[in-house]
Amino acid sequence: MESKQHSVGAGGSAKKARLCQSAENDTAGIWRWIVDEAAAVARREPELRPLLEDVVLRQPCLGASLGVRLARKLAREDMTREELAPLLAGILRGDEELVSAVARDLRAIVERDPACDSPLHPLLFFKGFMAISTYRVSHHLWTHGRKELALYFQSLASEVFAVDIHPAARIGCGILLDHATSFVVGETAIIEDNVSILHEVTLGGTGKETGDRHPIVRSGVLLGAGAKILGRVEIGEGAKVGAGSVVLTDVSPHTTVAGVPAVVVGVSREDAPALEMDQRLGCRGQAEAAVLHYSI
Repeated sequence: MESKQHSVGAGGSAKKARLCQSAENDTAGIWRWIVDEAAAVARREPELRPLLEDVVLRQPCLGASLGVRLARKLAREDMTREELAPLLAGILRGDEELVSAVARDLRAIVERDPACDSPLHPLLFFKGFMAISTYRVSHHLWTHGRKELALYFQSLASEVFAVDIHPAARIGCGILLDHATSFVVGETAIIEDNVSILHEVTLGGTGKETGDRHPIVRSGVLLGAGAKILGRVEIGEGAKVGAGSVVLTDVSPHTTVAGVPAVVVGVSREDAPALEMDQRLGCRGQAEAAVLHYSI
């Protein structure tokens, strides 16, 4: 995870990427919430007690807990749980910013997903959260020069969660990766803070060119299921991309696009569609009646 700003170019412009900014670190509060929920569930569901004790109730902090959960999910003949657990624990417990990003992802899921009312649920059961957390581990390794191990974790996430995020991609905090299946992110992609993404989204290149060749997704964006965004295009702050759309050119801030290829169909009703999760395509003018009930 990178917490500093970086200059990026898209559509002939340069702009700082907002990654993991402007939010209070609530890791301790999220962890207390998880522990309280785990204790309550252990009383109600004795069959789940061994899992809850191993992943939460016997762990000292969120980083240690996540390390155990990922080790249980990712263990293979190549690397056993006994080998994975201390490796993951060392990375997660040694990187405060990474664990803070995890906590912000958990809060984003609870706040935006109506099917989730506790951070315990994504920690235990949501593969989108586990996939983005595995990416955060692989990105940490990549930025610390351990590229082969980073690629190993990328391949594990692809196999286990059906999510393929290159470890060099740069992703901010407060990410909701809903359902997650078939989510693909290329090497030079950038996703800013507070973005919501549904399943089967691709942030890909357009061929064999090198350099910056994958999309930039600004903060507050909502990407509908099956959206394909190809090339070094920029999805502007607060924009919305309809389900199944293919985006080949820049999308202006607070604009709604849909179609193959995607065209402008209106403006976003919200400043940050990712936070509201309103998947209707809000349009104005003569086209409004025709698309009012079109949903992502």
